[in-house]
This record gives sequence, structure tokens and C-alpha cells, in this order.
Amino acid sequence: MKPLRKAVLPVAGLGTRFLPATKAMAKEMLPVVDKPLIQYAVEEARAAGIEQFCFVTGRGKTALVEHFDIAFELEATLRERGKTEALAQLEGASAVPGSIVSVRQQVPLGLGHAIWCARAFVADDPFAILLPDDLVLADVSWVKQLADVYRETGGNVVAVEEVPREHTNRYGILKVGRDDGRVVEVTGLVEKPKPEEAPSTLSIVGRYVLLPDVIGEIARFEKGAGGEIQLTDAMARLIGRQPFHGLRCAGRRFDCGDKAGFLEAQIAFALARPDLAAKVRAFLPRYA
Repeated sequence: MKPLRKAVLPVAGLGTRFLPATKAMAKEMLPVVDKPLIQYAVEEARAAGIEQFCFVTGRGKTALVEHFDIAFELEATLRERGKTEALAQLEGASAVPGSIVSVRQQVPLGLGHAIWCARAFVADDPFAILLPDDLVLADVSWVKQLADVYRETGGNVVAVEEVPREHTNRYGILKVGRDDGRVVEVTGLVEKPKPEEAPSTLSIVGRYVLLPDVIGEIARFEKGAGGEIQLTDAMARLIGRQPFHGLRCAGRRFDCGDKAGFLEAQIAFALARPDLAAKVRAFLPRYA
């Protein structure tokens, strides 16, 4: 079994739900407290031992790569002024040379197509996928939790959560086999089924650990829900040929592609900070 060392981050979306803020700014650069969404995702992956990252970008997304570059002038100024605390805060926004690459998804043909664009990066290795819109607050990185199950099972693993039945048409939904309350055997996958047709209410959320064989399935370029090339459809074709499991990860996910979810994440992450928690608790009652 090959170690998990690579991650693909699809970040080509336009972020239309956050206009006008995202008119000239990548949505993944929106900050939660004082750190952009893309940095949270990279730090989560690093905590699982990920060493190489591929950003699947689009036009106007160069700031995502530049965020992890060395800011010589800024760092020199902070050093000269003795601002060691501010310098330390930049550590998570730096990268080992050569550890981050980017590829372009010129046409928005779906999540599956975005992953296919990273095919040369993936090569023959297992890889994680992180959707930065899904922000996680957990004691143990969700990618680390998935990686542990990957090592146990030797196959594909996706993070899963229960959703209201009326919302199944927003997610990839699992057909479930054995279920021990934490790890679920996946016997089928359906992308965005109608509530009355959904095989369960257990949905895939934005973390995956996949074997490289999925790239070949995506390369069939079969269009699915919404007329797009769906990652869920490609994964479904691997079921029965490779181990496939879902994991109910420990921790809390915030949908930062949604305005209300993004605002809730601000509060939750601020309350988790020793330097901010008391101040936030002091002002929250004013808005109850």
C-alpha cells in the first residue's frame, strides 16, 4: 500500500454566492477570523502527512498560489521591527519549495473534470481531495481520520454526514452496506438523487481519499447530474472492484460556500481561540 502524500484542491469556482466580495477575489481567500479558507485546507492536509499539493484553478485565482509564497519585504519589515508574533503567524502560509503546483480547469465541466485536470500530478498514487468550502473544526484533521481508515482498508474512503431527506438532491448519496456507527461500507453512490429516490440520507462531504484508478473512470467523460462530469459517478464505477468506505469523522463541518454557514464558522472558530473567546462571548448576547 502506497503512503498518502498528495492532495488535490479544486478551487476554480467563481464564488457567485459571495458577490460582490468575490468579484476580484478568489472565494477561497475569504478569511475565517484571520486565516483564508485555502490555508485551513492546506494545514488540515499537512496534519495528515500530505506533502504535495495541486490547486486546480481558473482565471483570477493566482492569489491562491501566491498566498503560500515567501513575502520577502513583509517578513524583512516584521523582523526589523521585532514583530516575532506576526512573523510566526505567517508560518502556516509558507510552503516547501516545489510542494505546491497549479493546473487550470479552463471550462467548468464539473468536479470530476476538475480532478481529471490534476491527472499528471496524481500519476499512480493515492490522493486526498479537499473542498476548501467545507471548513472543519476538529481535534484530529479529517484528512488524517480518512487516511487512517485508508491504511486499515486499503481502499477509497470518503467523509460522510447525515442530511435531511429533502436535501439529498444537493449531495452525493450513499447506498449503505455494513455500518458500525463510524465506518460504513459503501455499496453504491448516487449523485443528487430526488428525495423519494435517495437510497439513504448519508451524504459525501468535502473530504476524500481515493486510489488513482478513479482518474481512468473520470476520463470516460460521461455526463451526469446537471450535465456535468461528476466525481461521484466515477467513484461509483469502482465499487465492487476496490474497497470503498464512508467515515463519520469526529468534528464539526461548516459549509462556507453558504453565507449563513460562513458566518457561523466565524463565531465557532473565534470561540475556539483563547485570545478571542471571552470577547466574543461578551458581545454575542447583544444580538440574541
